[in-house]
Amino acid sequence: MPARKARKPRRKSSPEKSVWLRVALAALAIPATLVACGALVGALSLLLLNDRLPSLDAMLDYRPRIPLRVYAADGQLIGEFGEERRTFVHIEDVPQVMKNAVLAAEDTRFFEHIGVDPVGVARAAVTNLFAGGKEQGASTITMQLAREFFLSNERTYTRKIVEILLALRIEDTLSKEQIFELYLNQIYLGKRSYGFAAAARTYFDKPLSQLSAAEAAVLAGLPKAPSRFNPMVNPARAIERQRYILGRMRESGFLTQAEYQAAMTERLVFSPARADYAVQAPYVAELARQLAFDLYHQDVYSAGLKVYTTIDPKHQAAANAALEKGIVEYDRRHGFRGPERVIELPADPRAADDAVDAALDEHADIGNFLAAVVLEADPKRVVVSRGDDKPIEITGNGLKFVASALGPRAAASRRLVRGSVVRISPDGDGSYRISQLPEVQAAFVSMDTHDGAVRALVGGFDFERNRFNRVVQAWRQPGSSFKPFIYSAALEKGFMTSTIVNDAPVLIDPARTGGQLWDPRNYDGKYEGPMPLHLGLAKSKNMVSVRVLDAIGPQYARDYVSRFGFDPERHPAYLTMALGAGAVTPWRMVEAISVFANGGYRIEPYLISSITDSNGRLLASARPDHAGDEAVRVIDERNAFLMDSMLRDVVRVGTATRAKTLKRSDLAGKTGTTNDSIDAWFAGYQPSLAAVAWVGFDQPRKLGDRETGGGLALPIWIDYMATALKGVPEEPKQMPDGVVRIDGQFYLAETRPGQGIASLGVADEGLAPGAEADRIRDQVF
Repeated sequence: MPARKARKPRRKSSPEKSVWLRVALAALAIPATLVACGALVGALSLLLLNDRLPSLDAMLDYRPRIPLRVYAADGQLIGEFGEERRTFVHIEDVPQVMKNAVLAAEDTRFFEHIGVDPVGVARAAVTNLFAGGKEQGASTITMQLAREFFLSNERTYTRKIVEILLALRIEDTLSKEQIFELYLNQIYLGKRSYGFAAAARTYFDKPLSQLSAAEAAVLAGLPKAPSRFNPMVNPARAIERQRYILGRMRESGFLTQAEYQAAMTERLVFSPARADYAVQAPYVAELARQLAFDLYHQDVYSAGLKVYTTIDPKHQAAANAALEKGIVEYDRRHGFRGPERVIELPADPRAADDAVDAALDEHADIGNFLAAVVLEADPKRVVVSRGDDKPIEITGNGLKFVASALGPRAAASRRLVRGSVVRISPDGDGSYRISQLPEVQAAFVSMDTHDGAVRALVGGFDFERNRFNRVVQAWRQPGSSFKPFIYSAALEKGFMTSTIVNDAPVLIDPARTGGQLWDPRNYDGKYEGPMPLHLGLAKSKNMVSVRVLDAIGPQYARDYVSRFGFDPERHPAYLTMALGAGAVTPWRMVEAISVFANGGYRIEPYLISSITDSNGRLLASARPDHAGDEAVRVIDERNAFLMDSMLRDVVRVGTATRAKTLKRSDLAGKTGTTNDSIDAWFAGYQPSLAAVAWVGFDQPRKLGDRETGGGLALPIWIDYMATALKGVPEEPKQMPDGVVRIDGQFYLAETRPGQGIASLGVADEGLAPGAEADRIRDQVF
């Protein structure tokens, strides 16, 4: 048997080498295992995160929180209510320059990547590695949109992973155009503005379609940090960011060199901090908001509802101007009350500037009444500061109103000194005058007499200072403006326009007044004796009204006036009702006076014509009554005609003759002044348009010994009508059947002279005022 070949003996490895080999293998195995485990955990985490990602329903069924918007009848915006300002715009309606600016600023490769830009991510990773933190996010437009809809702004890697996963899902579900449209409408851009359409209005007061490249670049810079790059707060930073974006637009081929240069040199004009609406109607907008809230509750602020009112911008502007003019003229007649406040101004100029700024922060400008602080004052010259670098010097006519407050004898509370906080108003020629904020208030409302559409409404002098709407909320005594409704009741009881009524003093038993013995008097203290009924109304003779009401009975009159919309509970059945001792609002009064204008129909005023959703779908529309519908007739057409003739006499020969300056023969109405001149009214109309003006203090007090409805409220009404009736032809009244005219006076056919009441109280002519009640037969009622 052949012998086996002997094997070479194995070389024994060194114990040291064996150890190092095992260590090396372990060193390689541990990270490999960790990487494998990490990959496995990462994969499992991604799967779990992906399963737990929020649904995209909020995007697929996108319902942006669009504020409530209120419009005038011609579609001009007059008010906006909601936490978010937003105007939804379809992608095809966004101008290309705006799209390009956003792409250049946020995501140039948006239309190329899949929702995540690897180049951008790599760049951000390198930047963050060297920065030792999370300095750069590399978020694409899609990732930003995911964050805007579903995530917070915290900077963590977990959130970034979720953001990426969401972006990928969004890109898989929506088209690029849909994603871009959502981004352009959803992203927050500061100043409560969401989306670029709203931001264009907020920062430039213009629609997207009118933006230049320079303006678009400013807006495109806002998503990165809306507060940091707000052009109103940080203009330098905003311009720096804008220039960077313009450069990116040029590099990306969105702008030519010439366009880039033009944009870089374009002068930007930003909206003022408090941009006004073209139509100033804050009381209207607020009332419309309240009415819409009653219908739709809290949803009204986010559902994008559009409320269209009946307000005519021309009429509203005329009412605003007329009311302000009337109030300011009254205020100037009653003199300067003194500075609003006196502050201590240090001698150090910088400290003085700080004190001025602090004072002006507490005294906001109101319309044309600008807050200022007096730096120097003497009888010939006052220097004031508005908080800027250039003081304003006021001399001559600009000091007339405060002349008595500049002399050495002026009371300390009225004297103008260094540190006085005052108001100045521009005069139109570049100069200023010292003025003051009026304390008196006023209200005005007008309506179409045929269907009740409210054409103008001003609830007070300044909405920002006091939002109390006196047109609908102020219940005040109507005074003599209530008399026409008593006279209308009298015509139904046999009185004629020519009935002779004694204008002589009377004493009223306490049981007839609901109080104490009453000695009513005419406003001017003069008594003219017997006069025809129509003249008693034209001259607003209180004694005539009291006698008429006593003859027809207060209870009957109280029931009768409810036909006009007056609340009987606010008009106790006492003889004091003859002088308007009840309570009405201007809103109720304009409805009531319209009955005489339209031939006897009670037409309720209405403010909202329609409400639509954000897509223009009609949700609600007004269905007003119309004059001519016998279902809403409240007085006989003949009664309305006779009352109209008497109310025209008020303008022709009575207390409202000032209205003849309008040079029209179709105007009618009634002045009203309450006891002690606390309330001043004028309620009047042209056949197609009725309007009511009221003036008074919120806390009732005397307006002044010589102040009347004819001197205070009527001028406001006239100034409004001068504009509102411009181009409107005169409307002569057609005498209805059943009315006859005899010796220039109109009568009901059944109560002509010889048939109606011929006279009232004439037998008492000549009795002296204040005579003892037991000596005056029929004089004490």
